[in-house]
This record gives sequence, structure tokens and C-alpha cells, in this order.
Amino acid sequence: MTAAQIRALLAGRLQAVEDRLAAACRRAARTRADVTLIAVTKSVSVAVAAALAECGVYDLGESRPQELWRKAAALPGDVRWHLVGHLQRNKIERTLPVVHLIHSADSVRLLAALDRAVAGGAVRQRPLPVLLEVNASREPNKHGFAPEDVPGLAAQLVTWQQIRVVGLMTMAAWEEDPQRCRPTFAGLRRLRDRLQADLGPAYPLPHLSMGMTHDFEVAIEEGATLVRLGTALFEGLAGAAP
Repeated sequence: MTAAQIRALLAGRLQAVEDRLAAACRRAARTRADVTLIAVTKSVSVAVAAALAECGVYDLGESRPQELWRKAAALPGDVRWHLVGHLQRNKIERTLPVVHLIHSADSVRLLAALDRAVAGGAVRQRPLPVLLEVNASREPNKHGFAPEDVPGLAAQLVTWQQIRVVGLMTMAAWEEDPQRCRPTFAGLRRLRDRLQADLGPAYPLPHLSMGMTHDFEVAIEEGATLVRLGTALFEGLAGAAP
């Protein structure tokens, strides 16, 4: 497949996704600007990721820090990189200089380590924005805080000076009918609202990162501000190269 063919395919898929995003926003009485599309490039090459950036999508996501490092070094500096997968503490220092937002802060130990690393200078923005990953579906194979543990974090969040929690993230369990994911997304929104009430207006939590290719429309209807899409854009392109 040529570079032109890859761009044309991605442009068509992006338009289809944009149509779905806009329709979901209308149903929820929200504007399209309320929701950021994050294209998760974990399954595709640097060339395919670059082609999507050429189509105007600059928020790209990776699950593995090593892959984020590799693609960030190869793609233009105006790409905003999102880490959406698990971050081990020994990979923090190399990740921070290139990441725009960490969606997957899944433990107090990791949050404290991030705060120390930012204080040490390994970051391009202060305070570093992060999201608390919540295992809202309570699946044993997933990382994240248990929902009942999140409200108790409020007192600790305000003590960290170098990081700033700006919202919550979750991944719903797979359901054939995406409507069955609605309770998970609604639950995360209510949890965010409860934590926000405890923190007060001086510590806003504007973001909910939830929704993937199969269920992002339901997530938007329940308040998602960040949706993480891979398959809708990149299906069949895992081995593509110009």
C-alpha cells in the first residue's frame, strides 16, 4: 500500500468516526469541541501514525512506554502523546519528557513516584497532568483503583505539588451490546463528581477518559471528554507500510 493510499484510507475512516462523534455529541446536548479523539496507534507503524497526523489528528496514544518513546522520536513535535497503558516506575523518567497526558495512574506509589520525578526535572510541563485509572468494571485482570478507594484519595491529591490529577479513566468490560457499558461509564462520572465535591472548585477534574471503538458513543453520552480509538481507524493496517 502506498503512502497516498494509506492517507486516503485513514481520511475516509476519520470522517466516519467524526460523523459518529458529532452525532453522539448532539444526542448528549454537547458540542463536538467537548470531546477529544485520541488515536491509539499501538498496532501500527510509525509511517501509519504519521499519516494520521497528516490528516489533522495530533492526539495519539500508546499502551507501552517503549513504543511511545520510539514513535515520539520519529514523529513531529506537535503531536501530543498520551500514555493509556500501564506505566512501571522504572520507565517514568524516559516517558515524562515526551508525554502530554498520562491516563493510567493506577496506584498511590506511582503517583508519588511521578511527583518525585517531576520535581527532579524529568518533564516538559509542570504540574504534570495525570488521570486516575479506575477499575470500574472490577475485572481481576485490569489495573486501576477500586471505585470505593477513589474518594479517600482527595486528601493525598492536594499534597502533591508536581503532578495534577485532572480526571478519571476507565475501560468498560467487553459487551456485545455497547448499551450494557452505560452503567460503567455513568458510575465513573458519578465517582468523578464525588471526588470533585471533596476537592472543591480550586482543584477541578474536567476529564473523563472512557470509550473505545465499540462503545465510545455511549461513553460520550455519559460525559466522556477523551475517547481512545484504535480499531475504527487502523483495522487491517497493522502490517501496512508505504
